[in-house]
Amino acid sequence: MALDLSQFEVGFELGTDHPRVGWSERSLASVRDPRLPGPDGIGSAAPLVLNGMVSPNLVARTAAAFAGGFKREHGAFHSGPLAEQNAGSHYGFIEQGAVFSKLQPGLATLLVTDTGTMQMKTWTHADDAQLEHIKHARQNGVPLIEYDAASGISKPGLLVSRWGPGNWSGSTEERFRTLRAGACLQETGSARYLIFGYFSTATPSAMARVFQAYGCRYAMHLDMNALEHTYFAVYTRKNRQIAVQHLIEGMAEVDRKGGNQLAPRFLGFPDDRDFFYFTRKEHPP
Repeated sequence: MALDLSQFEVGFELGTDHPRVGWSERSLASVRDPRLPGPDGIGSAAPLVLNGMVSPNLVARTAAAFAGGFKREHGAFHSGPLAEQNAGSHYGFIEQGAVFSKLQPGLATLLVTDTGTMQMKTWTHADDAQLEHIKHARQNGVPLIEYDAASGISKPGLLVSRWGPGNWSGSTEERFRTLRAGACLQETGSARYLIFGYFSTATPSAMARVFQAYGCRYAMHLDMNALEHTYFAVYTRKNRQIAVQHLIEGMAEVDRKGGNQLAPRFLGFPDDRDFFYFTRKEHPP
C-alpha cells in the first residue's frame, strides 16, 4: 500500500499498554542500572494518559492506519554493539512532542516534525538538537535499507543479515523467515510516498530487496508473527458508517462487531498497541 504524503498528515499514538517504558528483559544485566525502573529513569507514563485510539475529532478525516513496532519487552538488543551501549539501545518513541523514551543513535526512526513533514532516517547524536521540532517518532530496530549519497541509490542496512546484532527475532533457532511488516519512504521528483509492506513469509534481506525494487530511499521493520501485529486498514464512509478495507482479509478479526455495527480497531475503541494513522489534509496542495 502506498500513501501519498501530499494528501495526508501522519499521526502516531501509543497503545494503552505498549510499548512500555521499563527495562526490556532482552537488555543485558551489565548495562542496566538497578536503581532505575527503566532506561529513561521512569517506570510508567503517568501522569500522562494513553488513549490508544485516534482522537474523536479526527476520526472523520482518518483514511488509514497500521500497527506500529515491537513491544518494549522485545524492543532492545541482546547481542552485538548496540546491546553494549546506551543501556541496551531500547527503541525510543515520542507522541505529541512528549518524549516517553529517548531516541537512540543507530536505530531506524520514523518521525514527523512540527511542520507536518514525515521523515525516515537512522538517528544520530547530532539529531538530538532537533528534538524540540519532533512531534511524533517511533524507533524499531535497525534499517532495512539506507540511502547512499555517494552512489545515489539505497542499499541494505549493515545488520540486515545478522540475526542477533540486528535483533530481527523470528525464532530461537535463528530462523529469519516469518510473517513480517515494514515501511519505506519513496521519493520520485517532488512526489513522496510512504509504502507499507506486508510479507506473509520473508527474511529481513528479502524485505530489503523488495523495498529497493520499489525505489525507496529508506526502509524499516515494523512488527511481525501475526496479522494483529501487522494490521493495516483503509477507512471510507458509506451511509454515515465507517467501511473498513483490510490489506489481508484475516485482519478483520481484530475489529469489533455488535449486530450491524462495526467498531474499527484504532478508531472505535482503545487498543493496547501503538499505531500510525493518516488523516486527509484539509487543504492539500
